[in-house]
Amino acid sequence: MTDYKEEQNNEIEALESIYPDEFEVLETEPQHKFSIEIKSDFSSGEYGEEIDQACISLIFEYTPTYPDDQPVMEIVPVENIEEEELEELRTELVAQCEENLGMVMVFTLVSHSLEWLNTHIENIYQSEKDELERKKKELEAAEQKRFEGTRVTVESFLSWKAKFDEEMKTKAQIEKEKEKNKKPTGRELFMTDNTLNESDLSFLGEGDAEVTVDESLFQDLDDLDLEDDDDDDDEWHPGMEDDDSD
Repeated sequence: MTDYKEEQNNEIEALESIYPDEFEVLETEPQHKFSIEIKSDFSSGEYGEEIDQACISLIFEYTPTYPDDQPVMEIVPVENIEEEELEELRTELVAQCEENLGMVMVFTLVSHSLEWLNTHIENIYQSEKDELERKKKELEAAEQKRFEGTRVTVESFLSWKAKFDEEMKTKAQIEKEKEKNKKPTGRELFMTDNTLNESDLSFLGEGDAEVTVDESLFQDLDDLDLEDDDDDDDEWHPGMEDDDSD
């Protein structure tokens, strides 16, 4: 017959020697209840930077038939860890208990918890480090892009050309409408309307036309009795009438 009480007492003595500063007895009757506080060992990063350690408290209470039954367990966050982060650990400890039924198991549970805590903190550190690296690369890529300009691909060129052609077509239509609605100046009319040029040439041609003279109008000029304006004898002088009367 298994002496459960003796096995429990022996385990208590072993745990006190293994965790002298972390082990604390909370109750002894009707069953032993105690806590073991564990802290993550992962305390420095890749470049020696200090990492905040996480700390939790594992509380165990024996059942009358432990280790054939699993102990009552409680996990309490102490430092740099949240309650919801411990749900995964609780699930894993239940599985550990089922695997170790019939054997004292608290040391195994504590060891598993410490390993999980170190991995958890390391993962957080790595995630933060990866995020910083990602942001750094984004900044470097953005800075590099400022000097390189936009890289042209076939797709981007075709897209740009289609947009450019559409803009030019729209601009041409606008200019065409402006020209259509614009009132032309006299110079523009002259330059564009050839009929005006022809009309001016026609007018100039009419000015140079040959004049026809009717010679019959001058045939009887010899029959006219024309006086010579140069004959001094025929000139009238004052007093001529007086001389005739004498």
